[in-house]
Amino acid sequence: MSLSRRAVLTLAGNRLVSRFVTRYGMRLGASRFVAGETLEQAIEKVKSLNRDGLLVTLDHLGESVTTREEALEATQSALDIFDAIAESGVNSNVSVKLTQLGLDIDYGFCLENMERIALKAKESGNFVRIDMEDSPRVKATIDIFKTLLKKVGKEHIGLVIQSYLYRSESDVKDLGELGANLRIVKGAYKEPKEVAFPDKRDVDENYKRLVAMHLKNGCYTAVATHDEKIIEWTKSFVKENGIPKDLYEFQMLYGVRGGLQRQLAGEGYKVRVYTPYGKDWYPYFTRRIAERPANALFILKNLVKD
Repeated sequence: MSLSRRAVLTLAGNRLVSRFVTRYGMRLGASRFVAGETLEQAIEKVKSLNRDGLLVTLDHLGESVTTREEALEATQSALDIFDAIAESGVNSNVSVKLTQLGLDIDYGFCLENMERIALKAKESGNFVRIDMEDSPRVKATIDIFKTLLKKVGKEHIGLVIQSYLYRSESDVKDLGELGANLRIVKGAYKEPKEVAFPDKRDVDENYKRLVAMHLKNGCYTAVATHDEKIIEWTKSFVKENGIPKDLYEFQMLYGVRGGLQRQLAGEGYKVRVYTPYGKDWYPYFTRRIAERPANALFILKNLVKD
């Protein structure tokens, strides 16, 4: 972890800083990365993104829960998103994290909650993607995904795979045999070198290897990156291998590289924007700041203006 990233995350953990940013952050710049605190606000942002030719996946923010009540509330929030999408007519699907649904409390309980969401996705004619978390939770996450894939089908549920994990090549091969819809990401958790590539170059090469493998297997692939080199590589790869545009999409974060998102959409590529919302936005927001110094400067400029 870089010194600047470590410094930002340490500062973000300070109680006074947390209190100040939570109170004023949305007005000072957090709204660049978070589409509001309510579902209604997020739906309005989705409408705007759709008008720009962009697709969306909505995520109700929240960290790991510690009680069954919290997990049930998170489950209901995901179900509510499907209803709001249907009522508003926006083009969006849903993303969820299993620790929000009780994975750390009880596997069976989490599976029940995730099944409710998956069945709602199928009933709504929509799609839900299970986000991948840190390495100790990978196996359980894949197991739950496989169980629900059999029940609702690949048209309604997908998974995320992280290219910095050594095991991911084997996982993509295995999931490819099931025709799984995968989002490929580099990975954002701090992992030991025993389970993850420590060198960025190896992470990037494995990323391209996983994308190529899954596309050649004829499986839908979401290429989730802001790395222009990998985006250009993907564009060349699909052209050279005759991969149809209905077999892949690019994905990026809300508030990050908006110009590039619209440019790709204008070129005829499918682009989906990961759009988070909710009152528990502070941890997500601090990670966006830690990722890139320019994001911190953006907030400081707004603070000075205010």
